[in-house]
Amino acid sequence: MNNKENSSTRSAVVTGASSGIGQATVRALRDQGWTVFAVARRADRLEQLAQQTGAIALPADVSVQNDVDELAKAVEAACGVDTLVNCAGGARGTEYWADAVDENWEFMWQANVMGTMRLTRSLLPQLRQARGTVLNVTSTAALASYEGGSGYNAAKAAERAMTQALRLEEVENGLRVIEILPGLVQTEEFSLRRLGSQSAADSVYAGVENPLTAEDVAEVIRYAVSAPAHVNLDEIVIRPQAQAANHKLIRNAK
Repeated sequence: MNNKENSSTRSAVVTGASSGIGQATVRALRDQGWTVFAVARRADRLEQLAQQTGAIALPADVSVQNDVDELAKAVEAACGVDTLVNCAGGARGTEYWADAVDENWEFMWQANVMGTMRLTRSLLPQLRQARGTVLNVTSTAALASYEGGSGYNAAKAAERAMTQALRLEEVENGLRVIEILPGLVQTEEFSLRRLGSQSAADSVYAGVENPLTAEDVAEVIRYAVSAPAHVNLDEIVIRPQAQAANHKLIRNAK
């Protein structure tokens, strides 16, 4: 099922499609001939992406069950789906646990955990029928915790645990479950939304030679979901060469 030769018959739902890794993934799959349903909350950005790529824009908040229900109906009515790429998520704040902000934790749990759960649950009947693929984009934050990251660490570790459980639960249904764990990726919005200012966001990448781009991660996603159906890349950690571990990042003085 999963190979480049029949990519014109493939269909994917990609969340978080209004920016960053999600948007780059939409472009990568469309370039390969896939039918792509681009999902995000910002309808204006989705419409622009649809005009540029030919993707199908489906504005929705995946943390809201009614939105998810309507999305699943629209996908099934169109052509159905054989691949789900859960890119939606995000981080808020860098407070230590002692100063944890409830709203930030609630956002991260809804965006990274509950949204992934709700949409995957709703699309599972279609994915099972297609003997398809679920790919979840988590983070190396799921592998190693750090000061000021407890909320994001917790959300991404939970998403990783969910992914591992889904692989065990769905293997008999022919479903392939993949996890991509990016390290430092420079995108226009991730650090800005987390830290709240452009200067703070820029400092995250300051002095780092060639941090990963959204397109780098999207190419790995494209490869993973396009591999032959019997090939399951269970988990892929991708970092820039300058980052040997979460705590080991080389910055060149400028």
